[in-house]
Amino acid sequence: MYSGSGFSNWEIGDVDVFIDENGIHHLFHLIIPNHDYIAHAVSKDGLSWKRVKNALFVGDPGEWDDDMLWTMHVSKRSTGKGYEMYYTGLKRQDKGIEQKIGRAVSKDLINWTKDNSYDLPFKSEPPHYEGPNNNPREWISFRDPFKYQYEGEDYLLICARSASGPIYRRGCIGVAKREKEGFVLQKPLHIPYVYDDVECPCVIEIKGTHYLLGSIREDIKVRYWSSPEFRGEYCAFHNNVLLPQGNYAARVVKDGEHFLIYNFYFADGNVNTHRVIPPPKELDVDHSGRLLLKSYFYWEKLYQKTIQQKDLPQPLPILGNPTAEFVIENENKWRFGCRSGYEIYCFEKPSNDFVWEGTLAVEGMGKTGFVIECDKEGTGYYISIDFMNGFVQFRAWGFNEKDVKNNFIFENIQTNQFQIEDKKEIYFKIIRYGNYYELSINDVVKLTLLDFKYNEGKVGIYVCSAVISVKDSKIHVIPEPENEYAASDPEKYQKDYSRMVQM
Repeated sequence: MYSGSGFSNWEIGDVDVFIDENGIHHLFHLIIPNHDYIAHAVSKDGLSWKRVKNALFVGDPGEWDDDMLWTMHVSKRSTGKGYEMYYTGLKRQDKGIEQKIGRAVSKDLINWTKDNSYDLPFKSEPPHYEGPNNNPREWISFRDPFKYQYEGEDYLLICARSASGPIYRRGCIGVAKREKEGFVLQKPLHIPYVYDDVECPCVIEIKGTHYLLGSIREDIKVRYWSSPEFRGEYCAFHNNVLLPQGNYAARVVKDGEHFLIYNFYFADGNVNTHRVIPPPKELDVDHSGRLLLKSYFYWEKLYQKTIQQKDLPQPLPILGNPTAEFVIENENKWRFGCRSGYEIYCFEKPSNDFVWEGTLAVEGMGKTGFVIECDKEGTGYYISIDFMNGFVQFRAWGFNEKDVKNNFIFENIQTNQFQIEDKKEIYFKIIRYGNYYELSINDVVKLTLLDFKYNEGKVGIYVCSAVISVKDSKIHVIPEPENEYAASDPEKYQKDYSRMVQM
């Protein structure tokens, strides 16, 4: 994982990832609040990152990007060798009203030169988009470029604003096509008619269908739309949330046969609190054409040891509920019951960082779920699995020692839905990697978040007015995440990168 380590721990802005021919992941991201340069980090696995030479800085006074740099996208050059980065720039003279799109090029992804061929930079203009005389907010959205090559032609997707409609519903995904004279604005690729902005747009084609992604400020979620054609009508499914609340600025990159989605996460749901780039997830498509999140394939390469359920410590109750009972039915099946009230059964986790997977089944209509970092009084994280309504929730629940009049914490950090099965049984996978937590239900990622309230405790199951079982589970021990802090020796950056390439 990767986070800021300077004066503030929320300095990471929008992200973009490019994977080179050596399999090295290149992360480019903004630095906030100054927005004065685009940072660059590299990784051989997409999990542990090392900072290298910064990619771009704001221009000199008077240049088109002398104020701030905003979101970028890196790809191979369409003509000639090397790479190109399209990025957003602001000029001091414009006082933040106008955002423009420009370009930089590189031979090695490390050293970048600004190169505004193709009549760049360019800006938002009528008739399709807001312009100087039609910007009721008094500032114009035109940022977050994403280059997409389709049938031999280059297009830029842009976070833009439609020229008409209610002020707070004009957000759209604009598009410009590269012609001989430069980029020419065309009609918006998609107008949802509901959002103020659709940030960090990107498009991918999977199994013959185009999927359009965008980050929505209104609820801090990543949503998507689909179309059989790149320039066709994009439609939403009944639930088009791809990444649940707190995940933002998502971009997709292809790694062999895998489609990886990267983003940053707002800890505590506040833009001015800790921001971290979590491990990537993978994209897949179900039988109805809906996008699904899968766990990153690389996790299995980290497994250091696997402990079968029969070899795990016996779960023990911590609340002392006399109506609760626990039975080991066979060496790979635990059965829990509690007629009235709650009981929590916990055991020592074999490692701070782990992957726990298995089958959870429930009888009746009671409550159940998992606990992580749980202490002897039940304070910790609770993953609630609602088998009746198909809801899953990640909560922080416990004692609040700072306020005797409100001496409890009960915070719902993230919520999602899952498909209800008739037999009320799920295959679960829980990943704990540092302060990152991920839950998959039937191989589909439903919760993906970071939280920093609790760091120590046991793991286990809670049950309330139900009978449940856990069977055929196992825990994989994984190493602790590496923490990266910028080194003081610039030459070390290049050495670290060269070493990665040679591995």
